[in-house]
Amino acid sequence: MKSRLAAAFAALVFSAFAVAPAMAQERQQPRNSGNEAAVTQGTSRAAAGRQRRERAPAPPTPEQILAAAQAQMALTTTGCQVSEAKLLGKTAADTTVYEVACGTAPGYIVETKTPPEASSCIILAHSAEVARAADPTASPAQCTLAANTDIQKFLRQYAKDAGVACTVDQAKLRGQSNDGAVVYEVGCSDGPGYWIKQQAATWTKIPCIQIVAENGTCEFTTTAENAAFVKTLLAGSEAASCNVTEARLMGQNANGVFYEAKCDGADGVIARLNAENVVQQIYPCATAQQIGGGCKLMTAPAAAAAPAGGRL
Repeated sequence: MKSRLAAAFAALVFSAFAVAPAMAQERQQPRNSGNEAAVTQGTSRAAAGRQRRERAPAPPTPEQILAAAQAQMALTTTGCQVSEAKLLGKTAADTTVYEVACGTAPGYIVETKTPPEASSCIILAHSAEVARAADPTASPAQCTLAANTDIQKFLRQYAKDAGVACTVDQAKLRGQSNDGAVVYEVGCSDGPGYWIKQQAATWTKIPCIQIVAENGTCEFTTTAENAAFVKTLLAGSEAASCNVTEARLMGQNANGVFYEAKCDGADGVIARLNAENVVQQIYPCATAQQIGGGCKLMTAPAAAAAPAGGRL
């Protein structure tokens, strides 16, 4: 059960420059006072102005911007079906930068490199948050199209795609796993949360009780929520009466998955469950020292003193 994360994303560096304005036409008063000279000079200036206007390309139309952005996104692996596009400008390297919306999916900022470089609006929002935390005056690039600004909506859909059945009330990007997948945390209003990630077209979810067992952290899941989850696992077993106040995932082997439950006002237990999360055996903490090193959530009782003249 290893799902260690690499370091959290550093803020992405992305520069988009405003489109250079059309060169302002020269405005100069004629110096000659004679009518003929004034007319000649005015005609020359008008002709030069017409030539400059003829050389200056017309700004692209919205339809041209959409077509150009669609062509760029078609060269990426995002699968984005462009529904809206905005021209952001040129970079110092003379590449063009667009923001695109992708229907109901998250959008991107794409730069016309070879191949095109598309940056997810979700990652850009995370990077902007990190950058502003380090420097409140920072102005990092991020998506501004209305279709791209509700990041929580996209993350809730990711949770649904990953098979998270709870009511998601919080979500955030966590970082990148060792296999290169982007990892997100989702919190639930009605139970413990998860870390989720997508590898290729497949989503996986990892419950927060497992994340904690692997020395990770879940910001949106409390100790009480993990305890309540384990309480539901004990239903119907001989430990069903345990009022679980704290719980931990101990690990698993060929025989099943092991959880420890601390019981309010009673001795704790270790429960062994099968792959269907059905309890197979309950071990009282008092006699479970050989099960994964024994119970850790309860204070071990002091050893009883041996009676005089013999052993217990």
